[in-house]
Amino acid sequence: MLTFHIVEVAAELFSDDLLANFAGDLFEILGCYFPIHFTHSKAEDFDVKRDDLSRALMAAFSSTSLFEPFAIPLLLEKLSSSLQSAKVDSLKYLSHCTVKYGADRIEKHAKAMWSSIKDAICSSHEPTLSFASESLDGVGFRDNVILTESLNLLDTVFKQNSDLFLSWIIGDEDINLIFKSISSYKTYKEISLQSKQKLHAVGSILSVSAKASPAACNSVMESFFPCLMHALGLSVGNSTQDCFPNDGNVLRGKLNHGALYLCIELMTACRELMASSEEFKSVAAPANERWYCLLQSYSASLAKALRSTLETSANEDSYETNVYFGVKGLLILGTCRGGSLIISNSIFENILLTFTSIIISEFENTLLWKLALKALVHIGSFINRFHESEKALSYMDVVIKKIVSLASSHDFSMPFPLKLEAISEIGATGRNYLLKIVQGLEEAVCANLYEVLVHGNPKSAEVVVQLLECYSNKVLPRIHEIGGFEEVLLRFAVNIWNLIEKSVTFSSQVHEKGLLDATMKAMKLAVGSCSVESQNIVFQKAFTVLSLGTYFPLEDAASNIPIQLNEFQLTQETSISSSREAWICSLFASVIIAARPQTHIPNVRLVIRLFMTTLLKGNVPAAQALGSMVNKLGLKSNGTEVHGNCTLEEAMDIIFDSKLWSFNDSVTLRSNGGLENGSSIGLTDICRGATNIRSLQVHAIAGLAWIGKGLLMRGHEKVKDITMTFIECLLSNSKLGSFSLEQDYSENSSESVVKYAADAFEILMGDSEDCLSRKLNATIRPLYKQRFYSTIMPILQSLIIKSNSSFSRSILCRACAHIISDTPLIVVLNDAKTVIPILMDGLSILSNDVSDKDIVYSLLLVLSGILTDKNGQEAVIECAHIIIDHIIKLISYPHMMLVRETAIQCLVAISRLPHARIYPMRREVLQAVSRALDDPKRAVRQEAVRCRQAWASTASRSLYF
Repeated sequence: MLTFHIVEVAAELFSDDLLANFAGDLFEILGCYFPIHFTHSKAEDFDVKRDDLSRALMAAFSSTSLFEPFAIPLLLEKLSSSLQSAKVDSLKYLSHCTVKYGADRIEKHAKAMWSSIKDAICSSHEPTLSFASESLDGVGFRDNVILTESLNLLDTVFKQNSDLFLSWIIGDEDINLIFKSISSYKTYKEISLQSKQKLHAVGSILSVSAKASPAACNSVMESFFPCLMHALGLSVGNSTQDCFPNDGNVLRGKLNHGALYLCIELMTACRELMASSEEFKSVAAPANERWYCLLQSYSASLAKALRSTLETSANEDSYETNVYFGVKGLLILGTCRGGSLIISNSIFENILLTFTSIIISEFENTLLWKLALKALVHIGSFINRFHESEKALSYMDVVIKKIVSLASSHDFSMPFPLKLEAISEIGATGRNYLLKIVQGLEEAVCANLYEVLVHGNPKSAEVVVQLLECYSNKVLPRIHEIGGFEEVLLRFAVNIWNLIEKSVTFSSQVHEKGLLDATMKAMKLAVGSCSVESQNIVFQKAFTVLSLGTYFPLEDAASNIPIQLNEFQLTQETSISSSREAWICSLFASVIIAARPQTHIPNVRLVIRLFMTTLLKGNVPAAQALGSMVNKLGLKSNGTEVHGNCTLEEAMDIIFDSKLWSFNDSVTLRSNGGLENGSSIGLTDICRGATNIRSLQVHAIAGLAWIGKGLLMRGHEKVKDITMTFIECLLSNSKLGSFSLEQDYSENSSESVVKYAADAFEILMGDSEDCLSRKLNATIRPLYKQRFYSTIMPILQSLIIKSNSSFSRSILCRACAHIISDTPLIVVLNDAKTVIPILMDGLSILSNDVSDKDIVYSLLLVLSGILTDKNGQEAVIECAHIIIDHIIKLISYPHMMLVRETAIQCLVAISRLPHARIYPMRREVLQAVSRALDDPKRAVRQEAVRCRQAWASTASRSLYF
């Protein structure tokens, strides 16, 4: 490296006259190092990488033009090397040195360089094209570094000596032989692999040459394009007329594929030349160019011929080739700059109509459908990028309007997922198009949702779920990326609420699976993206609809006196009237979840009381809304504007101190209205088991968990009290008392309550997309997970140590598992010695139940992180044998492939520990891994092979221990 830099600096400091006598000697030293051969297997152990050395040597090669007589022959010689790295370096060095040495010095090597470049392109080109939609706007070949560098070199030398290289290319015998033999092959499959390779090489050479400059494009097009048109049977036509050529083969779509391929390559080069050249920024600029006139004169007949190839039957052998070439050719014609100069507006609209018709009616032909969709997306993006105003109007009328109509169409012959794919993909091509798509989706959502809510149309229920998922998952992210759709989002949210208000009674179809969830998700994401002013408008409308319900608290209940709520009956039945109430409550909760901290929420106290009662019915959105409210409400002490004149402190009093309900010996829970035989209870009382209705206790725990999450994320101290409530539930297994099956839904309800209390820590620590996320404007204090971990883990660890019951120990380990798996790994690593025993207990206990497979996998990921970290390995050494025992059992874990795969990866990491610690376990590990070699999943078998090799090598390590 130092030698290379010395030569480079010397060339800068000393004149050519002084260096001339030593240039040969200096290059003799440099030439010995080319190509760089780097043998070190672990590059991370060295500061210098192979690429660094290669770049330094290349800079030394090109540091002075005096090296030209020595460097160019050496590099051309190395192009024939059998080593790919030597070929790649030679091509890179030649490109770099050509620019540095200058055209005059390179001219004498030009003929040799042309011959070498042509051979490199021909030998490295793929013999087959890819007809996948992904390659539609690309080269159509797999990545090939030698081919890429060869074409880069050709582009460099061609631009330096264009006249010279043009004469060689136009007069090249091999290239002309390809053109002469084209007519002997009609279909792509008839061409031999060797001939295909040469055909593709010629296409690449002509493409690079044509797009080098307008003058070069003129020469290439004049020399080759008319020959290709003749081979295709096309004649000069009037671009303003819509007539087919007379050749019957063209009408049947049987174009010469070899000629068609080269024609498309030249058309692509012309398009790229127009897009990149400064000369063609003016619309009228290319009109006098000869290549432009040629392309324009054949555009009409060429467009019709390309369209005819799309009519090929899917059963024909040449089907893939025909539709690929046809779509790609039409795409190129449709994306040429210059307005209607190359192709008339009628031809452009016919191209759009062709692709749109395929989208609507040819959905059974998968390849053609995907290619047509990709082409429409490329055309839309092209129009938006280059501001082609005339084409934009045609695209809107021909494509967007027809595609948008698919969302509202009652023709179900076309699969609805395909409709949505076309809508979302095409809508993403430009702002105006997206606006039209969003409006169409909104109309379709409201129309179908009305059919479901009022008339109970089951087909509309399926459709609206898919519409809402498309709106949430594909359209809204694009809206966020572009920005400026505030009014659209506001209108969507308000229209949904208008629809709910208008629908006085709901049909039974509202229980369609996923319908409410999809509506809530779309509502949250739309409202969450709105400004405070727009959110206030949504809240006014939503609260108006909410307040009309008979279940809503009365206005005079705003005082601290417990409000009189409707009787709450523990039942699993849902009536038609209560369905509307559940929808309204859940949607209102969604609006609150998405609200910004500054947004005004009307009558906060009444809303809190409503949600507290609703969550006891198992309404999770109500619980999440309470968590969101306590996360965003303003504090009295900091003087910020508060929601509805209610501070966080007042909200906390209502949630934790108010006794809102009365409970007696029956299974009826009523609001606190002063019942003589009942006792007043609050939310935390229910969590602690104040009732004998276990389902209420479970719902209360879930609600308190979401409230605690909201407080935890903003860093409020009250979360400690909530956490202690959960810990009391974890330890209350022996205090739950007797209960009867008539009063409960589960034979093991006492254990299920404790299990839910342990799972509350997953809600507290886990990341949720449904609530309390940055996307939904949550208040998030930095490092809140780290603080909670350092506070609660010592308490749980001490309880595990003191626990005498296996069930209590398992529940405490479950709670710890949730906390550990959701804590940043760097925090766990600092506490690895105390965490590892809990990890082992958790893996042992939780692996017995299939429902806990996700927790097991999360714990294994934590263990894997510890094993692969240097600090973590120090903690592992002392208990390596225990860890190995537990991991071996998970190699045959039947419920999740990822658990088996990760377990084996952990064993590979353990194999790197000190030999004395792991060698005694070698036989057990190899036996367990050998069984994994027969695993039904390939990924597991691959990891087993790698693990067996790693552990087998420990025997050879013992020789040096």
